[in-house]
Amino acid sequence: MTFLFDSGVVLLATVRDVLPILALIIGFQLFVLRQPIPHLRRLIVGGVYVVIGLALFLIGLEKAVFPLGKAMAAQLSDPAFLTKGDHAVRTGWTAYGWVYLFAALIGFSTTIAEPALLAVALKAGEVSSGIIRSWGLRITVALGVAVGITLGTFRIVTGTPLHFYILAGYLIVVLQTFTTPKKMIALAYDSGGVTTSTVTVPLVAALGLGLSEAVPGRNPALDGFGLIAFASLFPIIAVLGYAQAAHWLSAARLKTVHKEKNNEI
Repeated sequence: MTFLFDSGVVLLATVRDVLPILALIIGFQLFVLRQPIPHLRRLIVGGVYVVIGLALFLIGLEKAVFPLGKAMAAQLSDPAFLTKGDHAVRTGWTAYGWVYLFAALIGFSTTIAEPALLAVALKAGEVSSGIIRSWGLRITVALGVAVGITLGTFRIVTGTPLHFYILAGYLIVVLQTFTTPKKMIALAYDSGGVTTSTVTVPLVAALGLGLSEAVPGRNPALDGFGLIAFASLFPIIAVLGYAQAAHWLSAARLKTVHKEKNNEI
């Protein structure tokens, strides 16, 4: 009964959140564009599916994903696990190697499965006529997220200020922007946004909160948040770096071809 009551509360809250969006779209359609609503029956059925899907997604986050992320962080940073039979408890950031590995793997795997990134990668491949490969972009972004979340967990363990990492990261992005082909800059910036979506954010947020609760001396309100910022920043650096490397390799190949032609002449 408690589960049904909680589910009903979430469903009503979802309906409340979706109604303003629906009212805005219908209002523009009827009073600004002054056109009838196309496929009204399909719109109603689709709206019902959206509300039910969002409610189930939120219930799943609360009942499974958030507890799972916190439990994994707590178990990996448990002193009993860190000692592994040793009498002395290991201290310092080097004791949390499994936490860093788990953060990297969870960042990579959730990003690969991210629907928003898949949509952007497919469209990028279509617009570029196959020059930008969907899998290449997805793996590059996933590697960026993996590195970012790993560095974010290191920040939580060490307790260093968040703004140092973010300022340094965006300084790198600014410097990269001046040396990256223009056609890749906008895609790289968008790649940072699409990673913080339905699959990645819940697990990453739960990992950060769980780790900050488990590491001695950390405050979840101060140290538990910030991983999502790393997950947004480092994909930009990764895609810009990928574009720079591809551009430099292409230029090097052209130089080699020109040298060979000159030698033949």
